[in-house]
Amino acid sequence: MKIFDNSYLSPAVKYIAGVDEAGRGPLAGPVVSAAVIFSDDTIIEGVNDSKQLTEKEREELFPVIMNKSLSFSVAAVSHGVIDRINILQASLLSMSVAVKRLDILPDLVLVDGNKTFNCSVPVIPIVKGDSKSFAIACASIIAKVSRDRIMKRLSLYYPDYLWYKNKGYPTREHINAIKLNGPSPLHRKTFLRKILVEAAGPGFF
Repeated sequence: MKIFDNSYLSPAVKYIAGVDEAGRGPLAGPVVSAAVIFSDDTIIEGVNDSKQLTEKEREELFPVIMNKSLSFSVAAVSHGVIDRINILQASLLSMSVAVKRLDILPDLVLVDGNKTFNCSVPVIPIVKGDSKSFAIACASIIAKVSRDRIMKRLSLYYPDYLWYKNKGYPTREHINAIKLNGPSPLHRKTFLRKILVEAAGPGFF
């Protein structure tokens, strides 16, 4: 993975930022993105696409990644903004903000996926980048751990939805809780129409 990143180094490209997001699929809470820059000789054992790691493994890697990075940042875009501009645009916005928050201006940004975002430096989209790029994989871990912690904290205020377990994703328990209790103020209303129709029964809308 580090070889992949270093292949982009050149006299004009010294600092490469990896960027990824977490939380496009949940029914509640923000989408969270992270950006991270490393020196070209940094290696961290165990780094992989965050989806391939256990929660325990991600939590263990989280402080190591931050400590070994030259710079890292996190940005969240709220459920309200997601409802207003849609999840794709909200994800791109959070990634753009994460890059702007870095203490070091990167010369190049590698982002997971097939979309780019507004940035003052070149951005290269990498399909399945979190399994190819070391920096993107590390960003995916930071984003995932950061968002999971947010949802666990919010779960204290809205315990009926079991966010401490499901992190806002559409598990059966979460969907049933929405049908029973209605949506919380932190749910993405544009994601819930089908669920609310099912809860209300035929002819409600």
